[in-house]
Amino acid sequence: MPQDVVDLIMADHREVERLFDKMRADPESRPMLLPTVTTLLIAHSRAEESEVYPAARDEAGETDEVAHSQEEHAAAEELLVKLKQMDVNSADFDSTLDELIEAILHHVEEEEESVLPGLRTSLSSERLQELGDAFVEARAEHMGDQPGEATKEELLIAAENAGVEGAETMSRDQLQEAIKPDDSDS
Repeated sequence: MPQDVVDLIMADHREVERLFDKMRADPESRPMLLPTVTTLLIAHSRAEESEVYPAARDEAGETDEVAHSQEEHAAAEELLVKLKQMDVNSADFDSTLDELIEAILHHVEEEEESVLPGLRTSLSSERLQELGDAFVEARAEHMGDQPGEATKEELLIAAENAGVEGAETMSRDQLQEAIKPDDSDS
């Protein structure tokens, strides 16, 4: 049965929040839960970037909001790459995990206050269901993807979502650099 993309995205948000709550309440669970959180975040982000953000930008007029959300995805992915390389028992791991959790919770709040209501207001229920189907399919395709390992095509979509000029002529490395978050924005 088709589902509304907004409901699907919000369900993922609630699941990530639940996992974060568990990680905060039980630090011993962090090494076990981090791969699950990483898998869900990457699959969710890539599905939003390929299916939802283009529709939000082109059909709902959410250009600035999509660009901002895309930047937040890139920042979160950088933190996931850092966490993957750290010793889970280090203080740096704890502080980086806290930074990731805060960044994701901030992103969820903004997305649920701006992008998602814009989709609901601007798109028909049929279109929201079409996007829901596409989101579910894309998310399933990206389960198991690792942070920092996006393909050139995925980076091109991310760059277009972020409003990067001339993205179609860039190499994979140039695209990766172009969508990299600017530390001064933090």
